[in-house]
Amino acid sequence: FPSPLAPVMPLAFTGPFAPHTALRASSASQSRAFSSLGRPVSRPAARPAPARAPRGGVVASAAAETAPSAASSPAMPPPHALIFDCDGVLLESEELHRTAYNSAFRHFGADVVWSAEYYDVLQNTVGGGKPKMHYHFGMNGYPASTLGPAPGEGEKEKKDALVDALQEWKTNEYKRIIEAEAVTRPGVRRLIAAAAKYRAENPGVLRLGICSASTKPACLFVLDNLLGEEVLKDFDVILAGDDVEKKKPDPMIYKTCLERMGGGLVGERCVVVEDSLIGLMAAKGAGMKCLITTTESTVDQDFVGADWVVSELGDGEKVQIELKDLFPELPGI
Repeated sequence: FPSPLAPVMPLAFTGPFAPHTALRASSASQSRAFSSLGRPVSRPAARPAPARAPRGGVVASAAAETAPSAASSPAMPPPHALIFDCDGVLLESEELHRTAYNSAFRHFGADVVWSAEYYDVLQNTVGGGKPKMHYHFGMNGYPASTLGPAPGEGEKEKKDALVDALQEWKTNEYKRIIEAEAVTRPGVRRLIAAAAKYRAENPGVLRLGICSASTKPACLFVLDNLLGEEVLKDFDVILAGDDVEKKKPDPMIYKTCLERMGGGLVGERCVVVEDSLIGLMAAKGAGMKCLITTTESTVDQDFVGADWVVSELGDGEKVQIELKDLFPELPGI
């Protein structure tokens, strides 16, 4: 494989939502096509990483209860952590989300359609379902619907009620789609299994987490159907967008995960697996390393600041990343 990515400068952006300017430019015409240019992606060699538990958030796990605590093992160094985003990382789901949103708009008679090109920009600009709709409607006007006339200026309660109703319908439709169509991306189960095996053989050294921007019901439904209880029991912390006040690209969800994992865990000992620029910004904002697995909608983004960029984790002859690439300093890796 080619040599590893050269070190890159830390992310620099102005304000919490710097990429919004791109969306403003595209909002005027949803029919505008955005090119989807592929680019060569290489498997990086293992990079030295700076010098890794209790599960919180959505569900609690026995994994945290059996891990040695800092108090019982005072000489043990802080653990490391491998943290996954959900949508776009564990499964290719963004098109499924778009389909569910458009279904909700139709159901409530709202004159809104999100094209694939527009949604690519939107979902890479704003994290979370309700924030996406508020952002879009704030730029283009809140629509009339079967719930009533279009909410006007200063009618925050009506705006919130509209978005809440749309989100609830969208979540239920998304669950239906997931149940029928969802599959994990290549390499996801392999990497999780490798981390779980290492944890079992080296208690207290490596923590596992999931941090999703999705709503709690959607997140849990996806994880249960995609991974199942047998896999999820190995995760120490699972957080959904509802568990934090600020959504990605704000780093709050990753900082919260860090706190709940405990054991003296620090950001530089964590690796986050993300698929988008806003996810990268959130991970780096929490002081963590970040592996990007690109999707069709993010492949031509400039992931400056990422520690690794690959097209997928991969299986078999197409493996691009292994656990030892992410944590070469761990003993026995």
